[in-house]
Amino acid sequence: MAAIPQPAYPVSPEGDDDPRFTTGLAFDVAFVLETHGFPKLTNGLDFVHLQEALFRFLYEGEGRR
Repeated sequence: MAAIPQPAYPVSPEGDDDPRFTTGLAFDVAFVLETHGFPKLTNGLDFVHLQEALFRFLYEGEGRR
């Protein structure tokens, strides 16, 4: 039986200000969601919520809060 791979996320940020976590990343994710039929983000608050969700997925996890 093959070993089950460990989850890749959450990751450790690269310092206090991770250069990988950019506004462009969130815009790219918003675009992908739109191309899959989800509504276009037209409200700033929706964009902030998307960034927060991405941050939680990428960096927070069991024991990292």
